[in-house]
Amino acid sequence: MKVIILAGGLGTRLSEYTKSVPKPMVTIGGYPILIHVINIYTRQGFNQFYIATGYKKEIIRKYFKNYKKNGESFKAKIFKKNCYITLIDTGIKTLTGGRLKRIKKYLINKENFMFTYGDGICDVNIKKLIKLHITKKKLITVTAVRPPARFGEIILKNNNVIKFKEKPQITQGWINGGFFVAKKNFLNLIKSDETILEKEPLENATKSKNLSAYTHNGFWKCMDTKRDKDELEKIYKKNKFHWKL
Repeated sequence: MKVIILAGGLGTRLSEYTKSVPKPMVTIGGYPILIHVINIYTRQGFNQFYIATGYKKEIIRKYFKNYKKNGESFKAKIFKKNCYITLIDTGIKTLTGGRLKRIKKYLINKENFMFTYGDGICDVNIKKLIKLHITKKKLITVTAVRPPARFGEIILKNNNVIKFKEKPQITQGWINGGFFVAKKNFLNLIKSDETILEKEPLENATKSKNLSAYTHNGFWKCMDTKRDKDELEKIYKKNKFHWKL
């Protein structure tokens, strides 16, 4: 199954680094986070990648030594795993939905495909995610996660602290974890380059009861800020982003 990675945004909240490199090329443990994202899939047997580039696309192109031409597949080795990568220029100002729509011509007939963002690390079991998507028969399936709260939790009773927990995992609210499986027809819900994936397309899929969720209780973290990057660096030093699935 093909994997699309959205890697063309400006990454303004990480401007300490993105003034000089695109966000997916910001490194964790000496490797661009994009490479870690690809590794999530290659370790589970998936090896066809379509990377939607935009902002500072030339830096991503230079990183891959076998790159020759926009839209042309080339062979690469990611942490000793062979895979095939196609870099596609989807425009600098194109929004998330528009970037995804521009990859449509690389998909065949009514095939299912996967997609994610170029800045999130997760130990999601991709095969179980796909299985749920096929079972539910919806247009699209999202991985729902419950991230740790940013601040510690204090529970009070009569001005006394009865429970103090440092940065607990959110227990009620699920959020978009960024690992999707979709039918090609889902792209029909995206109107143009100006479409934000997380608004009309996913909202309309929800209204028509065509969005299912794979709930993931394991590790997940995205790199939105320098603080996130620093935390991911610490995590990588401990386990190299290697998990038993």
